[in-house]
Amino acid sequence: MERLIERIIVVSRWALVPFYLGLILALFTLLAAFLRELYAAVTNAMAYSEHQAIVKALSMVDLTLMAGLVVIVIFSGYENIVSRIDPAGPRRWPAWLTTVDFAGLKKKLFASMAAISGVTMLKALMELEESVSERQLYWLVVINLVFLLGYLLMAVADWFAARTRETTETPDA
Repeated sequence: MERLIERIIVVSRWALVPFYLGLILALFTLLAAFLRELYAAVTNAMAYSEHQAIVKALSMVDLTLMAGLVVIVIFSGYENIVSRIDPAGPRRWPAWLTTVDFAGLKKKLFASMAAISGVTMLKALMELEESVSERQLYWLVVINLVFLLGYLLMAVADWFAARTRETTETPDA
């Protein structure tokens, strides 16, 4: 009975595949939004003020960072939970694509979220006069600081963990 339960648990990881396929569709949704922003930026470039051009560029940076975050989650999640991706297969994958473990994923996710939050905050600062309230800006700053603090605490925890591993793996003289 125990082996059957373990087998069911191991096989259940394949239930995540539809989630990853859904994220691939979400990636194409982000691509469509990016292309819409790019088209608007190019067709209206001569009419935009410097301020409007910067906001439009920040919107495209934001979409690009989010798309990168989705790709990181798709590859590392699939690789770590569902099945290994053979980097030596018929296609040449970038080496880093199949080597992101959970610690690396955690760092990349935090860094991406902090970057996205920072870009969103910068975009809000650029739109402050037009549509962003001081309260909204306040919360954007708080959220960005929380991401940065979380990233810093995670880095400190990883540093302590690495030091602990070094001291426990070093044979006593």
